[in-house]
Amino acid sequence: MATAFQPSLFDAPEIAVGSLDALRRTTLSRGAWIDVLPGWFSGADELFGRLVREVPWRAERREMYDRLVDVPRLVCTYGVDAPLPDPALTEARDLLSRHYAAELGEPFVTAGCCFYRDGNDSVAWHGDTLGRGSRHDTMVAIVSFGSPRKLLLRPKGGSVEQTQWLGHGDLLVMGGSCQRTWEHAVPKTSRPVGPRISVQFRPLNVF
Repeated sequence: MATAFQPSLFDAPEIAVGSLDALRRTTLSRGAWIDVLPGWFSGADELFGRLVREVPWRAERREMYDRLVDVPRLVCTYGVDAPLPDPALTEARDLLSRHYAAELGEPFVTAGCCFYRDGNDSVAWHGDTLGRGSRHDTMVAIVSFGSPRKLLLRPKGGSVEQTQWLGHGDLLVMGGSCQRTWEHAVPKTSRPVGPRISVQFRPLNVF
């Protein structure tokens, strides 16, 4: 069920990327970890509106159980060297690359965008089954704009151990073995929720 987007009462009018000094790390099992920083972006709601208007969103269909089904969200991918839809996202990507250079050993170079229009849009449980993340430690950095949605994390074969509400400029970074030993999902909900956009920054050949 959809509801109108409700801007944060505490958001600043100007778009700006904040410091990463307040990142908080949680160590998970099996060599995985997550870093979380609420409200990394100021002016996040203004940027959300720009992304809704300016990103060339597309609907996708995928084969599942021997038939084609609609992917329950809109998507857009920006490959290596592709200009991002707002300079603030370029600044954010470059800041993340510098911050994690010692651990990651390479920059973030691609950006995938997902538009969850309402509670019917979702992403099922998944980890990395393609690319280098299925064999090696890596990172995926997710910045969320718009209304908060619940992101769940669980070890493969286990039950939910982490619940993060992400929206309004929040940052979550999954690192270590997280992409291959843990799974994450944004579940459907019957609660009235507003729209949310997530931007996922990845290194080369991490999907």
